[in-house]
Amino acid sequence: MNFLAENATEAVESTYSHFDIFMIVFTILIAIGLVRLLMQRPRKNVLAIGFATVSLLVFLVADYKMVSGWVF
Repeated sequence: MNFLAENATEAVESTYSHFDIFMIVFTILIAIGLVRLLMQRPRKNVLAIGFATVSLLVFLVADYKMVSGWVF
């Protein structure tokens, strides 16, 4: 019975690394850039808005997977 408990504690180790902080910072920067692109008044750069939106979605999914690795 003790052997099963030891294996369970080994499986719950965190996958945190220092690169994770950079991923979160890049996600925040992309979000700020997207908001600034959307706030432009006279002409909006549709290509830049689309690229920033796709990039933000990719980074948000990556951040979700990264944080779920820390917790679960």
